[in-house]
Amino acid sequence: MVKADLTCYTVCTKTNSTVGTDRRSDLIQLNYRDSKPIYEQIKDGLRRLIISNSLSANEKLPSVRELASRLAINPNTIQKAYRDLESDGYVYSVAGKGTFVAEHQESCHARADELLEDFDDIVEELCFLSVKKAELIERIDHLAEGGENT
Repeated sequence: MVKADLTCYTVCTKTNSTVGTDRRSDLIQLNYRDSKPIYEQIKDGLRRLIISNSLSANEKLPSVRELASRLAINPNTIQKAYRDLESDGYVYSVAGKGTFVAEHQESCHARADELLEDFDDIVEELCFLSVKKAELIERIDHLAEGGENT
C-alpha cells in the first residue's frame, strides 16, 4: 500500500487498483483483466459508495486529474465515468469547483425506473427457469432488511 496523502490511498498491481479513504472501509476496485471497461468499474464503484452513504450528499469527489493520477489511467476515462454518473443523477458538476454527490432524491427516480425494468426482465427469466415465487420473495425480504447478496 502506498500512501498518497492523509485521507486517500492507492494500491496498484499488474491486475488491480484500489482507491479508497482511510475513514471508509468501502473502496473502488479496478480489475484490468475484467471484460468490463474501466470507466464502468469506476462508475459502479462510485455509485456503490453513494448508495451505501459512504459518500454524503454534496461531498466533493476527487478531481478528474487527481483520480486519474492516483489510478494511473487516462483522465478521459475518469471524465466519462463522471459524465455518466451525472447523466444518471448521482453527481452534479459546478464549473470551476468540481464534481459533487447529488442529493438522494435527485438520483432516485430515473435509476429506479431503469432498475425496475431490468428487475422485470430478470424475474420473468427466473420464472421461466422454474424458480419459485416464494424463493424470490424471500430474497427480496432478506435484501430489504439489510442482508448481504447471496
